[in-house]
Formats: sequence, C-alpha cells, structure tokens
Amino acid sequence: MPSRWTLFSLIAVAVFFSGCQTFTSQEESQKGILETFPSDPMRSAPPITQGLDAAGLSTLLGAELAGQRGDYSAAGRGYLDAAQRYPTSELAERATLAARFANDPTLLEEAARRWRELSPQSDAPARLLADLSLQRGNWQESLRQRLNVARSGGFGDVASFAETAVAENAPLVPLVAQLHAYLARPDVEAPEIHSDVLLGTALLEAAIGDTQSAMRRLDQAATLAPEEPSLWLTRANLALQNQDPATARRAAKRGLELSPDDARFILLLTQAEARLGNIAAAEAYTDALLERHTGSQALRMALAQLYLEEGHPEPAGRLLQPLIAEEDTPPLAYYLLGAITQHEDDVDNALLYYRQVEPGEEFMPARIAAVRMLIGNDRLLDARAFLRIERMRFEEYFSELVMLEASLLDELGMKASAGALLDRELGRTPDDTQLLYMRAMRAWEDGDLAAMERDLRRILKNEPDNAMVLNALGYTLADLGLTNRLEEARELIERAYQQEPDNPAVLDSLGWVHYRQGDPQQALPWLERAYALMPDQEIAAHLAEVLHALGRTSEARQVILEVMQRFSDYPQIDKLLERHPQLAPSASSS
Repeated sequence: MPSRWTLFSLIAVAVFFSGCQTFTSQEESQKGILETFPSDPMRSAPPITQGLDAAGLSTLLGAELAGQRGDYSAAGRGYLDAAQRYPTSELAERATLAARFANDPTLLEEAARRWRELSPQSDAPARLLADLSLQRGNWQESLRQRLNVARSGGFGDVASFAETAVAENAPLVPLVAQLHAYLARPDVEAPEIHSDVLLGTALLEAAIGDTQSAMRRLDQAATLAPEEPSLWLTRANLALQNQDPATARRAAKRGLELSPDDARFILLLTQAEARLGNIAAAEAYTDALLERHTGSQALRMALAQLYLEEGHPEPAGRLLQPLIAEEDTPPLAYYLLGAITQHEDDVDNALLYYRQVEPGEEFMPARIAAVRMLIGNDRLLDARAFLRIERMRFEEYFSELVMLEASLLDELGMKASAGALLDRELGRTPDDTQLLYMRAMRAWEDGDLAAMERDLRRILKNEPDNAMVLNALGYTLADLGLTNRLEEARELIERAYQQEPDNPAVLDSLGWVHYRQGDPQQALPWLERAYALMPDQEIAAHLAEVLHALGRTSEARQVILEVMQRFSDYPQIDKLLERHPQLAPSASSS
C-alpha cells in the first residue's frame, strides 16, 4: 500500500486540483472563523467541475487510510467508489489490488470489471476475470475473456485453459463451438489468430474425437510459431491418441530440444518408447527423470502407472519396490503393487497388497479390484467374506462396501441376494441415506414406483433439503407422465433447484417437467442451460424433443447429430428417434 509520503502527495494534489477555495493568511485565520462565517461558507459556492470535490477527496483519503491500517476490504471498496466517480483506470487497478489482499471474490470481480471498462486494451483485468470465471466453473465466460485478450493482441493462455477443461471434464462441445466462431470471424486476421488459440482449439477438438480438425489446427499453428514447445507437446499427445507412437516420439524429442527442462516431454518419450516395445529406452528416460527429481514418491508412482497402462508391469514393479522399504509407504503404491501382483496371477499376495491400502482416495478402488479379482477366480464366497470383514474394519466405509457387494451380486444375476443384503443391512441401519437411495433406484428399475417413493420419502424425512433425492423423485414423477402429480413433481424439482441452482441434472429436470406440463417454451431455456453445462445424451434428447415441439426441427437434428458424433452408443437418442423418426439427421448433414 502507499507510503505516508504518497498520502501527503495525494492531499497536496487534491488541494491543488480543487481550485475553488483560496488560502487565507495566518492572521485572518486567527480572527475566529465562527464569528466571520456564522453559517456554512460553502452553501452558496459553485459546484466543483474539475479535480476532486470534498466527497471524492474524502473517499480517496478513507481508502488510503484503510490500506495503511490493513483494512483491505474498506480500501478496495473506497478505491472502487472513487473509480466509479472518476473514470481513471489507476484507481480501478488499485481497487483490484486491495480486493486481492482482502481475499474478497465479489469485490475483486467488481473492481476487475471496472478496470476492464476503463482500460479495455489492458490484458491484466481480462485475464483476471477469466481466472475468476474459471474458479466459478463458468467455462464459456472464462474462454470469452481469454479470447478478448487474444483479440487485442495479448496472450490469453487458451491452450492451458483447454488442458484444464479436458482434465476437469468440462462441457467441451460449446467451448469448441465458441472457438470455431472466433476463428471464423471475418475481422480476425492472421496476426490475431495466435498459435495459442489454435493449440487450444486443437486440444479440445482432439478431446471430442475430431482429430482431423485438430491436426489442421496444429499445422496452422506451426506456420505461426514453429518453435513453440506447446505445439510439439500437443502433437505428441495427439499422435499417442491416434496410436502413432513413432510420430509421438519425434514430436516429443523436438519439444525436448526446445524446452530441455520440461519433464512432460520425457514422460511422453517414455510412453512412446514403451508403446514401441523399447523398454530399455523407456527406462533410460525414466531413470534420467528420477535422477533429476531424487526422492519424489509421486513421480515414481506416476511412472509406474504409465508402465502399467502400457501393459508393462515389470518396470512398474521395479519403480515401486523402493517405496515399500520406506516407513510412509503411500497407499497408491500398495494399490499399484496389488495390480502388478494380480497381473502375475498371484491372487493371495495381490489381496494382501490391496488390504494394506488405507482409507483415502485409493481405498475403494483397491477393494473393488480385490473382489473382482476373487470373483474372476471363482471365489465369490471369499469375495463376500472379504467385504464383510472390511465393513467391520472400516466403519466409515460401511455403506460404500455394502453397495459394492450389492452391485456385484446384481452383475452376477443374483438380484434376490442383492436385495436381501440391502434389506438386512437397512434393518440394522434403517436411516442409511446411501443404502435407501440404492434400494429406491433398484425398485425404480423393477418398475416398483411405490417402493422407490417410500425409500426416497424416508430420506427426505431426515434430510428435507437433499437436492439429489428431491430431483430424483421429482424427475421420476415428471418422466412417468402422471398428470395428477406433475405439479408435485415441479415443486420437488424447484426445491432441489433452490439447493443447487447450477446442477445440470436439476436444470434438465426443471425443463422436462415444464415440457410435460405442456409448456415447451418455458422448458427450453432450462434445457439449453443444462446442455451447455453437461452435454450428455439424455439432456440432448430432452432438448431435441422440445426444439422439435417448438417447430425448430433443424436445430433438434443438429443436437442429435452432435451426440452421434461424440458417442458410440446413445440409447436415449435411439428411443427419441423411435418416437420421432423424422428427427434422424440426414446422411448429408453428417
């Protein structure tokens, strides 16, 4: 924050700019101001039209003093108020800085938006707004801000954004459409189409399966920035995705030449060599990486996973053995060793490794792997006994372990045994939310609406604001088309919406219940919002049906086509086309 000298300078500038009052001599000031001016001397003074008026000066001084004493919220609010009063970007920038210190997201966004308004050519506020949108999960707004930066000649970091979007399972289709629209704009000339934007587009296109377009983008990016490491990183990743390890190796080597300290290229080379069957070469890269990062447990485990995924358990085991000798062996190491030992058909030793996985992220995957391994070796009784013992050892996982056993029994066609298990355990813990919900869903699959509703109502009795249960019951009533219960269904879904207003499943249910009530126009915005957040096939089927009902059949076909291009299996779309065969996309549109 500003020094005391800065504060004194501000006061001096303020007095200089105020320009409406004159200084009195020391002799005049001693005569008694109250006698000379019995009433407010400024009451009839003309308004200040330039510089700081009293209110503006007071606001700025208040902000400065608040910053001096560490009250950054008050300082940020003061600077923002001043920036609203005086259109100076420096004030908005200072408000943004203070809001950051205050850790106040709302104030930070307000200040950044004002800064962006006052300094539209500056990258900093746009990138800050992009990051804030990303933190809130508003992917499209974050991308819009990044493209604004690129549009003005700055670096929007679109490629990194795309990597994050893929890793976080963001709705990629609308993001790709947004990038396509940007690149197709006639006023976006070649210098403005940064390689960063092209790389981001290629990453997202590859993620949705449009590899041909992704390759074209990479070729374009190569003409703009042939020595950009992220170009070669994307090329290598895409080549591996296309099952072309030789090309991936060449791209990774070029990237490593350009960025010798980037460990990602060494990982890609390891993966490419492993796929080519050159295990010695792969392990040489692995050893070089471990030498550079001595003592990194996480790196050893990541490399072991890489080898396992490529079907090479032996080098994976060699990487993990040193971790077993340590006192704080990570649970993931035991889990991976279990997988390696299982691959060697040593079932009992694999089971020992899986049992050593402590509570945490790997706990349930280890138990799932263990029981599937036992069942695969015709040891169902052992698998059930194992789960029963684990429920006694780890009470915090009781519900999850019961549901795991019930699911496995269902898979084996032993539905009666699965039902008996749930009934027995619910007899002991009658208010177990997870078990009640599972039994309700099994009842729904069996067409027993009364049993489903009974269990869901029991949950709601204990947890009246459980959005998942409210939505499940409301959607079921709406989807069944029970005319006399549609209003009840809507009320349940609206209660779920109050709890989770950004949940795409709830938004989809809201749209669907409005459609079932005969109001497709009211249904449409809810379904469009749901599809933008989660473009899955069920929401797509609902959206397409509502668009068709509104006479927008070509748009409905486009939604259906998107789903067919993204998924190999789409039963919800198939059901829709059985009811409305005229919605099938034509061969030319695909």
